[in-house]
Amino acid sequence: MQEKRIHQVFVVSVLAKGAHAVIEIAGGLLLYLFSADAITRWLDRIDRNEWLARHFHANEQQFYAFYLLSHGLIKSVLVFGLLREKLWAYPASFAVFGLFIAYQLYRFSYTHDLMLIALSIFDLFVIYLAVHEYRLLRKHLPTH
Repeated sequence: MQEKRIHQVFVVSVLAKGAHAVIEIAGGLLLYLFSADAITRWLDRIDRNEWLARHFHANEQQFYAFYLLSHGLIKSVLVFGLLREKLWAYPASFAVFGLFIAYQLYRFSYTHDLMLIALSIFDLFVIYLAVHEYRLLRKHLPTH
């Protein structure tokens, strides 16, 4: 695959991570702003089988709000850095996305949710592309 195409795939993948970060931030804010009862009523309206509402517990609301908001904010900073080709963002994203993968696999061991596996595979793909981009950027840096 030529370098221009790899770069385009990298940008689209990072933008997808950015879109996911925005959704996480919005979700975290909504969990902070609305009561557990209001969220449960809303989930009841969109889910006729009440599966979502049965799996949403008020005692976990603060954890999920913090988790989504912090996850989204961290990802958005990394996405911004990667899209701006900031050298610090590449190793930071390798570490952070690697930690996210470890946590997702840990959660998978309890939930068996295949979306966690899919998300982990996508994270690995983004890391692979970011490593490639990082090597190219470092190769083109002026030597002192």
